[in-house]
Amino acid sequence: MKETHLTVPELMLVAGTRAILGAGIGLLLANRLSVDQRKAAGWALTLVGALTTIPLALEVFGDRSACFRSETDERDEVQEWQRA
Repeated sequence: MKETHLTVPELMLVAGTRAILGAGIGLLLANRLSVDQRKAAGWALTLVGALTTIPLALEVFGDRSACFRSETDERDEVQEWQRA
C-alpha cells in the first residue's frame, strides 16, 4: 500500500472541500428552501466542492515533488539560517 504524508493544513483543505461538496449535495436533497434557492445553492456548493477537490487529489495522490520542497531542502535551509 502506498503511504502518503499530509500536513495539517493540507488535511484541513481536503476535509473542507469534502464538507462543501457534502453540503451542496445535502441542499440538493433537502426540502427546507424553495426549489430554486435549493438548486442554486446546492449546485454552487457541489461545483465548488468538486472543483477544489481535483487539484488537492492530484497533490495528494500525484507527484508531490513537483509541488513541494523535500524535507532535506527544508532542513538545509534551517541549518543555513541557524548558522547565520
